[in-house]
Amino acid sequence: MNSYDITFLGHMCYDEITPYQGQTKVSPGSAVLCGALAAVRTGKRVAVIAKMAQADEAILQPMRDAGIDTYLIPSAETTYSVVIHPVADVDVRRLILKKSAGIIRIDEVPEIKTKCLHLAGISDTEFDMDLIAGLVKRGYNLSTDMQSFVRQVDPVTREIAFGDVPNKKEIVKQLSKVKLDVVEAKVLTGTDDLDKAGQIFEQWGCPETLITRADGVLARVAGKSYFEKFSNSNTTGRTGRGDTTFAAYLARRLDYGVAESLKFAAALVSIKMETPGPFAGTLDDVLARMNRT
Repeated sequence: MNSYDITFLGHMCYDEITPYQGQTKVSPGSAVLCGALAAVRTGKRVAVIAKMAQADEAILQPMRDAGIDTYLIPSAETTYSVVIHPVADVDVRRLILKKSAGIIRIDEVPEIKTKCLHLAGISDTEFDMDLIAGLVKRGYNLSTDMQSFVRQVDPVTREIAFGDVPNKKEIVKQLSKVKLDVVEAKVLTGTDDLDKAGQIFEQWGCPETLITRADGVLARVAGKSYFEKFSNSNTTGRTGRGDTTFAAYLARRLDYGVAESLKFAAALVSIKMETPGPFAGTLDDVLARMNRT
C-alpha cells in the first residue's frame, strides 16, 4: 500500500472565472488541484482522490507531472463551477455550480495510508456525515474546509448561497483541523471577528482552526491566536486562496510549530495570489518571501 504525507479528497472541476471588468476564462480547477499542487511543491508526498467523469481524466495530468499520485472515482459528469466577481472587492463573488460529480460515498474511497486526509470540497454536493463517519472509523487524521458545507447549491437554479450548517458542531468534533474564510466564519459563528470566531470553533471541539480574509490568515490553536498578513502585490490569482493557504499550512505543520507554519502558508499563498492558477513557485521562493516580510 502506498504511503503519503497528505491526501486531498474531493471533486476535480472546471472553473469558469469572470474577474471584475475582465475577460471570462475556463480552466481546470478545484480545491483538490490548488491544494495538492501547493503541498507537493513543498516537498511532501501527495495523493489526490478525485470524483469526476473518466472522459475528463486528462485534466489530472498536471498533478501527475508534478509527482502527485491520482486516484479517480468515476462519475457521470465532472463538476463545473462559475465564479463571477461583480465588484472590485475580490471577496465578493457570485458562485454557480452548473454540474456536480455528486456525493462521495465511503465505499468509493480507496484504502490508502496517509498522515493527513483533507476533505477539499467546493460545495455541499461532495461530502456528508456518512462519509466523515466512515473515514473516522478507518482511523484517518481528518481536516476539511467548511466551504464544503456552507456553500449550498440550489437544486433548481444551481446558484450557491451561503447557509448555516445544522450539524456543524458534530462535523467539527470529528476533525483535527478546520479551514474557513471570514464570510463563512460570519455564517457559522455570527461574528466576522477572526479571533472570536476561532475561539468559538475551539469551544466546539476543533483543535486547530485557520480563518482567511483579504489581508491575512489567523490560526487558533491550544487557547492561543496567531495572525500573519499576506504580502501579495495584486490579487489576479485570488481564486484558490483558502485552499492554497490551508494546503501549505498542512504541509509545513507536519514538521514545524503553528507560528512557523502559518508564516510559511501566508508567504506561499501571497506568491500564488499574484498569478492566476495554482501555486507554481518553489520552496526556495516561499522561504525567500518569508525572509522578506
